[in-house]
Amino acid sequence: MSIKKHIPNTITCCNLISGCVATSYAFGGSAKMALLWILIGAMFDFFDGMSARLLHVSSPIGKELDSLADDVTFGVAPATIVFSQLYVMEYPVFLEPLRSYLPYVAYLIAAFSALRLAKFNLDERQSSSFIGVPTPANALFWGSLIVCEFPWLNSYDWSLYIVLALILITSYLLVCELPLFALKFKQWSLKGNEVKYGFIIFTFTALGVSVINLGLPGFLQIWWLIILMYIIISLILYMRKK
Repeated sequence: MSIKKHIPNTITCCNLISGCVATSYAFGGSAKMALLWILIGAMFDFFDGMSARLLHVSSPIGKELDSLADDVTFGVAPATIVFSQLYVMEYPVFLEPLRSYLPYVAYLIAAFSALRLAKFNLDERQSSSFIGVPTPANALFWGSLIVCEFPWLNSYDWSLYIVLALILITSYLLVCELPLFALKFKQWSLKGNEVKYGFIIFTFTALGVSVINLGLPGFLQIWWLIILMYIIISLILYMRKK
């Protein structure tokens, strides 16, 4: 029995385990550790596909396992981060009786992430770009947004409305027909890849500035801005083509 054919699925299982650990930390209210394990899961998610291509051992079961792992790491884990946040944030007085129920709205993120992954598996248009926000991007957005602990996100009565609105907006963005560029290169020259290289430079610059100013925690806190810029740039490109 060839060992190499099991390598990609083993890496995918590491992604799944990372998502489970992230979810555990999220239930405990530790958003930073949850986000860290989401990032670790994203690393495994990157290498499982790469290893499958390099070893020429792609398989249908690997594709299905990858989607299941991704929904845990990039769907259930970030949803649980938001779930825990909704339990402890300020509520308007008239909504206080719903504190035990409203947090479950966060799991719309997990449901729409699963739908996004299912669509991706069947959509042949997404070989070189994305249609709808990728689940890892959505997970990083939510994780870093909660980690930042912005006062407007948890300290006011109206903060609840912002979080609930963002849940609905980001869930829609997962499955909408908005084209988003992907960091996939058919050739490495600058011509035709200006947006991709520009975004890579912006990402590393933002990460560097954040780490310099905030230390290592800055690496976790800046992703919401990076993902927001990714969506805005993709939207501008889409509007220019229409």
